Amino acid sequence: MNWDWEKLQQKQKQRGTGSSGGGPKPPQMDEIVEKFKGFKLPGGWLLLILAGVVLFFGTSMVYTVDVNEVGVVQRFGKYIRTEMPGLNFKLPAGVEKVTKVKTKRVYKEEFGLSTGSSRAARFASNTESIDESLMLTGDLNVGVVPWIVQYRIKDPYRYLFRVRNVTQFLRDMSEASMRLVVGDRSINEVISNREEIADAAQVWLQKELNEAETGIEIDTVELGNTNVPVPVQDSFNKVNQAVQEKEKLIYQAMEEYNRVIPRARGEAEQTIKSAEGYSSERVNQAKGDAARFISQYEEYAKAKEVTRRRLYLEMVELVFPELGELYIIDSDQKNVLPLLNLGDKWGLQK
Repeated sequence: MNWDWEKLQQKQKQRGTGSSGGGPKPPQMDEIVEKFKGFKLPGGWLLLILAGVVLFFGTSMVYTVDVNEVGVVQRFGKYIRTEMPGLNFKLPAGVEKVTKVKTKRVYKEEFGLSTGSSRAARFASNTESIDESLMLTGDLNVGVVPWIVQYRIKDPYRYLFRVRNVTQFLRDMSEASMRLVVGDRSINEVISNREEIADAAQVWLQKELNEAETGIEIDTVELGNTNVPVPVQDSFNKVNQAVQEKEKLIYQAMEEYNRVIPRARGEAEQTIKSAEGYSSERVNQAKGDAARFISQYEEYAKAKEVTRRRLYLEMVELVFPELGELYIIDSDQKNVLPLLNLGDKWGLQK
């Protein structure tokens, strides 16, 4: 569209509105608007609208799925298929709809944790969400148990269509599983055995999510710093200190017991063994003496005179050498008798 600059300059000269430099003045905005009012596109505005509609529907039929996600296609709200990463096509908008689900991304839900950036801050109890981390333990104590749940979307179809508000369902089931596991343990176990509790809660939570067909797979369940509520921490620490002192005294007593009792038992066993040995010795000696006496008696019964004389001579042989010098005095004699030499083989003098 060309402007008639000569006519415009003549009008400006007639009105006396020329610029101070005497040059032509650019067209004004109202004049431009008037020119456009008279301008008409070929085919009218309908052709322009039709072109925009065709462009919109054409671009809505092509979409791209990233490598860490899949595309779930719905036709008039009904699930049709799941598209893999890459360039894909579908029917125009209004007919088919695609929902992209990140299947390789790790999602995280926090329970009773602060939202600080550092790991130490995240694992400190948050006063705003303290209610969900307050739990009753098996020994009727109250503990503060913060934890996080990390999960992936394993089945996009179930994740989108099987459960309404699947994230809230995950939070509810996670809290229920943690309360169930913590309720079976004492407060000391909750504080000291965090990994065991996390593993048990993960198994129970995954089971419930599978039964509900959520399409979610749990990666990890990790507990933060478990403790008792702040108002009772001082009392709880004093109780723990008393329990530790009690266990210390018990260990010391057991140590003394293990040192003294085994020694006493050894001495008693030694005494018993000595008594048993002495008893066996005396019994065997008595049996030997009895057997010897019986054998002598049997020989004596066979030849009494011979046996009697042999026993007498054996006794004299044993006794006389022990007497030393021997003097025999006759009561009827007035003088001292000569010394008898009784040191021969038989111990007799004839």
